[in-house]
Amino acid sequence: MRALAAGSIDLIYADPPFGTGRVRVDHNPAHRYDDRWPGGVRMYLAFLEPRLRQMHRLLRPSGTIYVHLDWHAAHYVKVLLDEIFGYGNFLNEIIWSYRTGGLSRAWFARKHDTILAYARSRGRHTFHVLREGRFRTDGMKLDEHGRPYKMTRRGRLYFHAEGPALTDVWEIPFLSTVSRERTGWPGQKPLALLERIVRASSNPGDLVADFFCGSGTALLAARRLGRRWLGCDISPRAVAVARRRLTEG
Repeated sequence: MRALAAGSIDLIYADPPFGTGRVRVDHNPAHRYDDRWPGGVRMYLAFLEPRLRQMHRLLRPSGTIYVHLDWHAAHYVKVLLDEIFGYGNFLNEIIWSYRTGGLSRAWFARKHDTILAYARSRGRHTFHVLREGRFRTDGMKLDEHGRPYKMTRRGRLYFHAEGPALTDVWEIPFLSTVSRERTGWPGQKPLALLERIVRASSNPGDLVADFFCGSGTALLAARRLGRRWLGCDISPRAVAVARRRLTEG
């Protein structure tokens, strides 16, 4: 990151280690990374802070960063991002709900990740409203063409033809152990998740970067959607997996 020009990137997706305190391994034992921090959360934040500051430097004024975390450190990193990007540039705390896995007997099952979104300069940032799903239309009136509507003081209110606007709670299934997307890299995220981020916060031809690229999902999403992409990872195995995916898919 230090070798790159300031203000050169339109969108950054960051999926760092989560500070879980354990070695992360998927079904391929050769693919693993150490997420243990001898100094606990303080050491984890000391690792993350200089990298987040570089990402801040690299974003264009219209740029956005999405930092993907879970319950282990999301609240600590939120405070750090407020300091680096400015409290006023916070956009969203996105909840990615995936619901899969076991059931805890000691607390509610932890079935979501947190994605913190910040603009480099809120108000100048790129954002496209995304729509998905269907409106609830039970019991509503229909017009002469069969379209449902609500009656207001200003007259008929019709729903958007493309469906409701997405909120900050995203219901996207986690990758199952038999998913064709699976690469064996631990912590791999679904392509649908990254495509949503790329579509919302960049334009065709923009540069999308992922400096914890892992298996390369963000890079693949950027390529499929007509964006330029830039990625790196400290693990040579991760780079090899990402390179293979980008070559094949």
